[in-house]
Amino acid sequence: MPTDQRPDRRPNRPNIVMVLTDDHAAHAISAYDDTLLQTPNLDRLADEGMRFDATYCTNALCAPSRASILTGTYSHVNGVRTLTTYFDAAQPTFVSMLRDAGYQTWLAGKWHLGHGGEHDPQGFDHWEVLDGQGPYWDPELISEHGRRTVPGYTTTILTDLAIERIRERDPDRPFCLLLHHKAPHRSWDPDTAHAKLFADEDLPEPATLFDDHAGHGRAAREARMRIGRDLNERDLKEPFPPGLTEPERTRWAYQRYLKDYLRCVVSVDENTGRLLDVLDDEGLRDDTVVVYSSDQGFFLGDHGWYDKRFMYDESLRMPLLVRYPPEVPAGSTTDAMALNIDFAQTFLDYAGLEPLPRMQGESLRPILRGERPDGWRDSIYYRYWEHDDEPHHVEAHYGVRTQRYKLIYYYARGFGLPGASERTMSPEWELFDLERDPAELHNVWADPAYAAVREELRAELARLQAQYADDPCDDLA
Repeated sequence: MPTDQRPDRRPNRPNIVMVLTDDHAAHAISAYDDTLLQTPNLDRLADEGMRFDATYCTNALCAPSRASILTGTYSHVNGVRTLTTYFDAAQPTFVSMLRDAGYQTWLAGKWHLGHGGEHDPQGFDHWEVLDGQGPYWDPELISEHGRRTVPGYTTTILTDLAIERIRERDPDRPFCLLLHHKAPHRSWDPDTAHAKLFADEDLPEPATLFDDHAGHGRAAREARMRIGRDLNERDLKEPFPPGLTEPERTRWAYQRYLKDYLRCVVSVDENTGRLLDVLDDEGLRDDTVVVYSSDQGFFLGDHGWYDKRFMYDESLRMPLLVRYPPEVPAGSTTDAMALNIDFAQTFLDYAGLEPLPRMQGESLRPILRGERPDGWRDSIYYRYWEHDDEPHHVEAHYGVRTQRYKLIYYYARGFGLPGASERTMSPEWELFDLERDPAELHNVWADPAYAAVREELRAELARLQAQYADDPCDDLA
């Protein structure tokens, strides 16, 4: 719809700003856990808004999560099941719907959903994105006008682009700005200003750093994400010192890896502060819904791993911080279960728009007001499709999480999807009692004491698959 035909000036429609990082674990934000570092600017969002403590992704992988966020749908609905099944950007997104309703719409940063033709961003008045994953330094940016290389540090450059859009906005129309960072994704290259942070200290180790996965199934034991074994010289910026024992290799690599990861987080935090300051300076603080999240969580040495993909909580859980002073009580928290498919309907709700029937989430707006609607979800459904991928070798699985329990089924087949292996393995189950075993170290699937729980969770899993119209492609044998 041409701009001059859009209903541009409906009142009380806030601006929407979403800062989305890549692989930022909630426990690397001090508003959630201050063990590792301080993130004062992200904490500012929590202090001035709401911290969600139970937000989960539906598929812990970069491209699939981004597609779910944009469309409000699971991977099997939007089509992006793996990293190499590219996005049909012509399908409706909350961005295109906001644009049709008169919003100015902008995207700066990571797209990671394919390039060219139907894969390029659609629904944006202006977009400038990284080529694929993109580098930490001197990024090549793609826009509708072509390509250009911008010298400097990518996190700062992308924030500059976002700030430029805000300052050049049409003040008579609301806007939707998506600032999608590459950081803190692998290979964790910090800005020069932060290159020596944490250099003179040893970061605390997670209690599960030396998890031998004796309490897990085959999938955990065979995954190739061990810090001391599978990180490479590029990740660690230098080779392993010779003569280290296996525990010494793990400890040495953990410190190298995590310090660079956290240095990248510090840059994100500082640049988020710059963005918040601009919103304040422009008089937009009370007129803007600001959301900070990540496409999934990340293992920070937890279970001895880096990366994500698994349904274990460090990977499954997403940070979610939301500030909107007219409605969101400052310093509030919630344990209401939220999903990345909820973001689209939440943004549409604030714009006064009805969601599409295909959308599968729920608006978080009542939660943000401090209300919990009757019948709010008490379980969530997850599915990871990229079976036995190179180089991580995480098996395909799906499952259900409730407040107390988690049931995971490794069906261990790729179904011919791009990026998935043709190998198949014997299916297996994992069941965790999160109240007694919050670290998810002891699979109790075979414990007779949990027989009734097993059957309840299997029934709930089937119910959720029917609700979301996801054919499990097997008989849950």
